[in-house]
Amino acid sequence: MLYGKSALDAATDTRVVQVNSRDYILSGYVGASPVRGYYLEGNEVNDNGEPQGFLVEQPPGAVTLPHFHETNQFQVVVGGAGHFGKQAAMPLSLQYANAHTPYGPIISGDEGIVYFTLRAKWDPGAKYMPASRDKLIKGNQRSKLISGIEVGPASALAGRPGVLAETVITPEADGLAAWLLRMGPGTVFENPHPRTGGGQYIVVAEGSWLHGGRELPRLSCLFVTADEAPLRVLAGSGGLELLVMQFPKP
Repeated sequence: MLYGKSALDAATDTRVVQVNSRDYILSGYVGASPVRGYYLEGNEVNDNGEPQGFLVEQPPGAVTLPHFHETNQFQVVVGGAGHFGKQAAMPLSLQYANAHTPYGPIISGDEGIVYFTLRAKWDPGAKYMPASRDKLIKGNQRSKLISGIEVGPASALAGRPGVLAETVITPEADGLAAWLLRMGPGTVFENPHPRTGGGQYIVVAEGSWLHGGRELPRLSCLFVTADEAPLRVLAGSGGLELLVMQFPKP
């Protein structure tokens, strides 16, 4: 199946959640975004069987304490700046964490930090450390953070010929991978087949994508399940930079 929204549609689906006594704004893109900033015992009954993807606006000076989730996830920093753990994170930065891999803290700078949280499966909520240590399943921890991936400016895309596919995460044996596509106006590219992994999130990092009779602008986001055919990508009149993130196979 194919899930997702234009950035314009997602901007109309927002909610506020409290994290460490601060207000975070979530914009829903795929599935159901969280209703709170922490795990509540028994929340698993709310699992709707869909993937989960949303945009987080973390306010200036806020801290998301170290925690883990029960599902694999990508996070993409698209605005502001801050730190993921000890490593600086600014647009465009990409983090991947396996399920049950603690990470953080996420510390926002003076302008806050804005990032996608993207999961192939619904998650019952953040489990903060060390209080949730008893819920941590050890043995399959893995994390990666690639900071400062260069994108744009949009003006440079208009003069770009053809398609340049850059590897962001080199494909691993279980299918985990990520690529950045840089495409000139009106060019066409077929994404890697989703069946080589566990599904793909696709984020418009710059420019626009002509898809399904619509023009999807910057920060539009789609999720493609592993049983779908590869997506045909058509760059808009101003060119396109597209981040493709592939989950490992279950």
